[in-house]
Amino acid sequence: MILVTCSVVPGLSSMKKVCFLSTDNLEGYEIDDDLAIGPLHDRGWHVETVPWKEKIDWAEFDAVVIRTPWDYHHTPGQFIATLETIAGSGVTLENSIELVKWNIEKTYLRSLEARGVRTVPTIYPQSVVEPKAIRQWKDRLQTEELVLKPTISATAGNTFLVSEFTDELKVLNGSRFMVQPFMESIGTEGEFSLFFFDGEFSHAILKTPKKGDFRVQEDFGGQNKSIEPDDEMLGFGCGVLKELPETPLYARVDFVHDNKNKPVLMELELIEPALYFRYDEEAAESFARKFCERNEL
Repeated sequence: MILVTCSVVPGLSSMKKVCFLSTDNLEGYEIDDDLAIGPLHDRGWHVETVPWKEKIDWAEFDAVVIRTPWDYHHTPGQFIATLETIAGSGVTLENSIELVKWNIEKTYLRSLEARGVRTVPTIYPQSVVEPKAIRQWKDRLQTEELVLKPTISATAGNTFLVSEFTDELKVLNGSRFMVQPFMESIGTEGEFSLFFFDGEFSHAILKTPKKGDFRVQEDFGGQNKSIEPDDEMLGFGCGVLKELPETPLYARVDFVHDNKNKPVLMELELIEPALYFRYDEEAAESFARKFCERNEL
C-alpha cells in the first residue's frame, strides 16, 4: 500500500489532495495504483492511500477515489455508510455513491439485461440450495454445470462450480445468491476485461484460469495478458456504459463469448476493480488525465 506523507512532498501546500480509498491489509495482493501517483502529482494532486474503516475527517481531501477496499463485501452496510459520510462531507467521490449503491449487488445485471445488454443468463433464487433446486436450475438454464455465488462478493469468494448438490453449498443458504450456467468459453478462451476512464476506452486484457480451474483471478493461479479488442468487443463495452445514468471515472467491463461467439456481460465493475495499469504504458497517464479533467484545479 502506497502512502505519500505531507512531510516529504515539496510544495504540498499548493496542491490539492486526493485519497485512494483502500483496506487495512493489502498483503499478498499485486497492486499497481502507485503507477498513477506520479502522473497525478505532476498535475497538482497529492495522493494518500487510506483504509476505508479509518476514522478521519474526510473533508481534509478534495476528492476520494474508491480503489482497493477489497474487504467491503464482508460488511457492505458499513462500507456504504462510510461512503455516505464521505459524500456528505462535500468531498467529490469517484465513483459516485449512487453508482456504488446500484453496482454493489450483482442484481444490477437484471436491469442491464432489461435495457438490452446481453448478459450471462442468471437466476436469483428465493429458495435454499438443495438437491432438488440444483436439478431445477440445471433444467431451466439448460446446462450440466452451474456456477453459484453470492450477489455481493469479491475475488470469487464462496463461488462454486457444480454439477450436483454438495454440502459445501450450504454456506450460501441464508444469504442472497445467484445461479448461472458455466460458460465453456472461460475454459477454452478466457474472460475479457475492457477498461474505460470517463467513458473513454483505455486498454484491455484477457484473463485465463489455470488448468483444471474455472476462476480467472490471479489469487487462484489465473493468468493475464494485454490484448487489442476488436470492433465488436469495443462496441459491446461502449454499449454497456451507455446504459448507465452517469459516466463513471472508471469502469471495467468483464465479458465472455457465448456459444454463438457473441460477447455477454459477466460483470460491470464500478466499485473497486483492479485497473491493471501495468498492462498498458499509457493507462496510468490516461487515468490521471481523466481524473483531473473531472476535478479541475
